[in-house]
Amino acid sequence: MNRMIDVTTTDPITLEVVRNKVDGIANEMQSTLLRSSFSTVVKEGLDASASLFTPNGETLAQAIAIPIHLATLIPIVETIARTFPMDEMKPGDLYIMNDPYLGGTHLPDIAIVMPVFFDERPIAFSAAMTHHQDVGGMSPGSVPPNATEIYQEGIRIPPLKLREGNEFNHTLVEMLKLNVRVPQVFMGDIGAQISACTVGARRVAELAGRYGYGQTLRIFNELLDRSEQLTRKALEAIPDGTYSYVDYLDNDGVNLDESVRIEVAVTVSGSELHCDFEGTDPQTRGPFNAVKSGSQAAAYYAVRAVTDSSIPTNGGCFRPVSLHLPEGTLVNPVEPAPVNSRTATLKRIAGSIVGALKGALPEQIPADSAGELLVLSLGGKNLSGKPYVVGEFNAGGSGGGPRKDGVDVIETDGSNCMNMPVEALELEAPARVHRMSLRTDSGGVGEFRGGLGCVREIEFLTDNIALTHRGERHRHAARGSQGGGDGAKAFSKIVRRDGTEEVVNSKLFTMVHSGERLIVETAGGGGYGDPNGRDREAVQDDLRNRKVSERSAMNDYGLSN
Repeated sequence: MNRMIDVTTTDPITLEVVRNKVDGIANEMQSTLLRSSFSTVVKEGLDASASLFTPNGETLAQAIAIPIHLATLIPIVETIARTFPMDEMKPGDLYIMNDPYLGGTHLPDIAIVMPVFFDERPIAFSAAMTHHQDVGGMSPGSVPPNATEIYQEGIRIPPLKLREGNEFNHTLVEMLKLNVRVPQVFMGDIGAQISACTVGARRVAELAGRYGYGQTLRIFNELLDRSEQLTRKALEAIPDGTYSYVDYLDNDGVNLDESVRIEVAVTVSGSELHCDFEGTDPQTRGPFNAVKSGSQAAAYYAVRAVTDSSIPTNGGCFRPVSLHLPEGTLVNPVEPAPVNSRTATLKRIAGSIVGALKGALPEQIPADSAGELLVLSLGGKNLSGKPYVVGEFNAGGSGGGPRKDGVDVIETDGSNCMNMPVEALELEAPARVHRMSLRTDSGGVGEFRGGLGCVREIEFLTDNIALTHRGERHRHAARGSQGGGDGAKAFSKIVRRDGTEEVVNSKLFTMVHSGERLIVETAGGGGYGDPNGRDREAVQDDLRNRKVSERSAMNDYGLSN
């Protein structure tokens, strides 16, 4: 039911000044987080996020970072506030948590939360989440694709007080360090999170000093109400109805020959949007289950993707959204189901919600994106004999849209990481990258072509390297739209020392040795529209840039010699 929203108590200029200020604070927190971190996965992969919250736990402002991080921080802050009442918190206190079954997402994503005070009264929360390079568990990098229970995935942290005032909980710190493979990197990233939260707290206190405690809180509430009002208006522009979509994961990492079904029915009714996941497969034996908080985060992202991008993103945007997540299914598993690889599932959830809304907005929503974040994790000892853990990402292409081609090799569907630079991988791991290029013909054909995937070839330089390969779209391509073709499926193989080739069935944990090579080809996005309608000059450009082959140019687009 719609609420009457009053957004008129503060003059609009002040409201807009404060909105931009809190957005700026969140982005300053993000910059601090990325620049202060130790791990490659954060410094280069940007796998970390920062956000501000109101005292009652609603998102006030979020950095330009990772949507599935930022929305998952919502239940984390709520859990911490419920466990440690606000009237018992003091300036300088810090809280830590990662447990997925208490509001987190997966174990590598650790949240640090700091209460913010002004005039000795709580006025906000400052929070930062980082994907840590390693949090223990059965494989280096803590993303084992063959885990069958959460206890194999790393250390679980319930909501705990990391620091009281200026005094750290040294017992907790020592326990955490003892359970990870690279403690100096782990603690360096924790320190970066603390720095980001400290910057956020300082800046919010300065803002409150300008407007006063009561007026600042009123403005915060008005910002949320205004975003809610604008989001509801955008949802009202979508035709009412129920729209369905089905997509699949390749497998669950354990049962490699069985696809996993995700089904969603999206109902738009006035200014409300409801997502029902009845029909989705039961929770899997392998680690691709997505806990309730993650499924919620994916849905929030999807709603922001189909509404006006100029609407300020805060907790008000999420008020019109509701979900039905059947218990014991892939999207709401029962403990102790493993969850470390939930990113692939969250991408498919978000893509399926957006895909369902093609039925309502066929000329506005693009074709399916690859929705693939190929995670490679390497662990062992480097050439100097020191232990290391390095994770890297390889993206696919986004879907072509009603007015433009898809983007090549880019993160989509709720994540926002960067492809790992060659130099960063070679600096941190005993590996040499022989090739990093766009994958010709991988984008789905169409009037607007799907974005391309990439090709990456890595040679390993030492023996006994633990390799985790967590891929997707090896069996189920990104679908085209409005007459466009599907994107190319992903493909990976390992060339062993004896010359034999081992095709990777999407998910794999194995040992690799000196002289062996991994070759990966990520998936392409779907194409949009009839390929015969593609601009001839655009086809020529693609041919010159080797984005399409001569064969495709002639056979798919009808380009004559």
